[in-house]
Amino acid sequence: VRLDKASGTRTFSIDYSHDRFLKDGAPFQYISGSVHYFRIPRAYWKDRLLKMYMTGLNAAQVYVPWNFHETIQGVYNFTGDRDLEHFLDLANRTGLFVILRPGPYICAEWEMGGLPAWLLQKPNIMVRTADPDYLQAVNDWLAVLLPKVKPWLYGNGGNILSVQVENEYGSYFACDYNYMRHLRALFRYFLGDDTILFTTDGNTNREMTCGTLQGLYATIDFGTGGVAFDRQRRFEPRGPLVNSEFYTGWLDHWGEQHAHVDTEKVSNMLGEMLSMGASVNMYMFEGGTNFGYWNGAYRSVVTSYDYNAPLSEAGDPTDKLLAIREVIKKFRDIPLGPMPPATPKFAYGFVAMKKEDLTNLPCLDLCLFQYYGYMLYRTKLPRMVSDPTPLISPLNGIHDRAYISINGMYLGFLERDTQLVINVTGQEGDQMDVLVENMGRVNFGSKINDFKGLVSNLILGGDVLTDWQIYSLDIDGTIAGGWPHSGVKQHQPGMMSNSTEGPAFYMGMLEPTGFAWDTFLKLRGWTKGQVWINGVNLGRYWPQRGPQQTLYVPGPLLSSSQPNNITVLELEGAPVDTRVVFLDRAQLDSTMGTS
Repeated sequence: VRLDKASGTRTFSIDYSHDRFLKDGAPFQYISGSVHYFRIPRAYWKDRLLKMYMTGLNAAQVYVPWNFHETIQGVYNFTGDRDLEHFLDLANRTGLFVILRPGPYICAEWEMGGLPAWLLQKPNIMVRTADPDYLQAVNDWLAVLLPKVKPWLYGNGGNILSVQVENEYGSYFACDYNYMRHLRALFRYFLGDDTILFTTDGNTNREMTCGTLQGLYATIDFGTGGVAFDRQRRFEPRGPLVNSEFYTGWLDHWGEQHAHVDTEKVSNMLGEMLSMGASVNMYMFEGGTNFGYWNGAYRSVVTSYDYNAPLSEAGDPTDKLLAIREVIKKFRDIPLGPMPPATPKFAYGFVAMKKEDLTNLPCLDLCLFQYYGYMLYRTKLPRMVSDPTPLISPLNGIHDRAYISINGMYLGFLERDTQLVINVTGQEGDQMDVLVENMGRVNFGSKINDFKGLVSNLILGGDVLTDWQIYSLDIDGTIAGGWPHSGVKQHQPGMMSNSTEGPAFYMGMLEPTGFAWDTFLKLRGWTKGQVWINGVNLGRYWPQRGPQQTLYVPGPLLSSSQPNNITVLELEGAPVDTRVVFLDRAQLDSTMGTS
């Protein structure tokens, strides 16, 4: 490490007179890639960071999702796949500096933009503003997070060069400078006066106006449509040019085509920015996976966060990575040695799935707070409905999808914004079950206060339905405990029939092969639902809507010596052939082959 000769200490600073960064007194340009530890299994962190380093990057840009570490208020988790300090240490050992983005809001196409859902227990809370309830929660969180980060600052012997305050705040409607001033004071208090604090905003005057603040260095985001540093210069007349999010790809939503951003455009634009002396972060360098329920929404984001990035969802080098490496070679020395290879993949083949022979959903608790997954609302028909009668959500109160059954017979679904009415028939006193799926909270824009469940009345004909029983379904906890493979019966009210239509669990086993390699699970002919392997929630599948057709199964989730438990919750209807198949490659586009 070169030391600043004048002081003998490690320094990272902005040289405004020469429009550059200085590291230990010498000019410094970073070439960085975004990588999310929370979207990659811990066992693969080192592999991904090494591939970034061998591409020629000298930095990694890292978000910290608040809700991933404080899912329940006051309970903090920094262990296992949540061990931020271990990730920072691995980056340091690999030779990568870190550009840290601790929020408290991160967007990232992540559930509620990284904000914890428990904030919404105060129904009128104004997140991302100087609302006292919100600020108190932020204060408590940053008082835990930032002291963990401080030893990793470059000036303290670590590898964090700079720290972002909030994220793209200018794209939020509130434009609350008092909130940003409060954050600036908090970050200064915990991280000191010498740390470079910065903001990142999109390429419009409005976003740069509301997102920037004196004392926070203003950077900009833009993709392959053209260099936009002139707008950064309007708000930050001197200092280094920085593109904090140069888009190498884009995200996918259910029902759209798989995103593709041209490799030649990415490499040409990267070369243009680097030749200007700009520091550039590529978003994403590896996207990874929205495991479990962590995908964000306005329109729901798919489980894969492949992002058409230089490293694939499974961490494999792509042609885009090789093109980027050729560009970087012109500006700095590339590490010697081969690029680490793709992790081995295996097509384990077909696994038969058997419908779990129960008339129940597991683990029901009345009226407990539950932030993610599924809730069951149950009531009785108030009168005889012999003719098909509309069941309506008149105020669009299904958040986000509801699967309707009467006496265990599945009738169909209601869906937020698109399907607000369904016809039902039945006798007075018949049991109506409404299984509501939270498909991920809004992560961007003004509607981030995204309440889930039944948030307004359902009306049957002219009757407002009342007398609801509301059940939290701890499906994840139950499956992690071994159900249904363990054969332990839970006590809960009945809901499902023997039909293949409607919500039902299916179980199967992938026999051990003596090795545990990455694979890709395809549910051909299945409709929509959730998959667990060995108790771990892989995420959502929805091949009928697409584009994603396979789920990434990291090898470390599998056992090489014991049978691997596969559990599927199918919500609408299973195929006649209830097998699933493990392939050796991803299918992220509906238009790809159907093998």
